[in-house]
Amino acid sequence: MLAPQHLLGDFWTVSNPFIEDDGPQPPKVLKTPIEIVAVLRQLQQAHDPLIITFHERNQRFQSYLIEADRERSRLYLDEMIPSDGERYLLNGEAFRIEAYHEGVRVAWECQQSVQIVEHQEARCYLSPMPSEVHYHQRRNAYRAQLKQSEQVSIQLAGAKLSKPINGQMLDISATGCKLRMPGDVTQRLQSGQVYDRFSAQLPFGTMTTAVELRHTQYEEKLDMTFAGVRFHRMSGLVQRQVERFVYQLQREARRIEGDGLF
Repeated sequence: MLAPQHLLGDFWTVSNPFIEDDGPQPPKVLKTPIEIVAVLRQLQQAHDPLIITFHERNQRFQSYLIEADRERSRLYLDEMIPSDGERYLLNGEAFRIEAYHEGVRVAWECQQSVQIVEHQEARCYLSPMPSEVHYHQRRNAYRAQLKQSEQVSIQLAGAKLSKPINGQMLDISATGCKLRMPGDVTQRLQSGQVYDRFSAQLPFGTMTTAVELRHTQYEEKLDMTFAGVRFHRMSGLVQRQVERFVYQLQREARRIEGDGLF
């Protein structure tokens, strides 16, 4: 969820909530240890998935940041999924890590060797703290949260899935949305993959478009999979449907906020 000051900034325009006053912010390169650790600990605390890619290899792997140890200048990373990426680590291959936290892209390179260690009674990877981290706020669009009473059913389908996956929409913006799906479906989904049939039952009709899967996360206690998707090559009709729905949610949020002032 966006911080209150970001929400207030998004509410300035009523006629079109998707106008970006200055466009996306330029990427920043963080180089001081205090900045780097602060950003990495956000990924750790939010349990944001890390996407690992090895140079000159197409496969993508998922991991999580277990701990950012500033004193010893090192990171503890969870075991990779799929696990066959571990052999690339043992070969000493350089890799890149990319993650998204509340619309901010965080990325860094690891050129040094990684060790396999035990930490907090779990097997993990010990990596040097990055000397610089790329930090890029790219999402300027207002992100509208859906209440329980506003639940929107969704279905993810297409040629890349053997059978459709059903679920609910948790929030939506002009560029994408967050989903919740029952059970553990992470093995059926791949970050970065485009799924050509995503449909959502909006209050005024069904919206259908392709989406790119940004990340997935399975919560065992809830037995739910959470996913972030980005709308892919939307038609003009779909874009108008999305804008209309987000604007309705934004107006309702503003009305409730206004009621709360009195």
